Amino acid sequence: MSKAYWIASYIEISDADKLASYAALALPAITAAGGTFLARGIPDATREAGQTTRTVIVEFESVAAAEAAYESDAYAEALALLGDGALRDVRIIAGA
Repeated sequence: MSKAYWIASYIEISDADKLASYAALALPAITAAGGTFLARGIPDATREAGQTTRTVIVEFESVAAAEAAYESDAYAEALALLGDGALRDVRIIAGA
């Protein structure tokens, strides 16, 4: 079984306070579900159609584990705090 990666790109952040409240709950919810944060922040460089937006990459043991983390009650609580504070693109992909 290959590792899986949860990649979140923040297209727009409209409320930094909501984002901070979300992050305070999301980080422990994701790590408790087996996620390991590999990278998070603004890109140091972009190429081609790259956007200079906040990006987060989290590694999980499997796609199923990543999906379970996203669907968990603890993460739902974090998402409720984020509300309309950010527009994101979240993808879960299997490792190569």
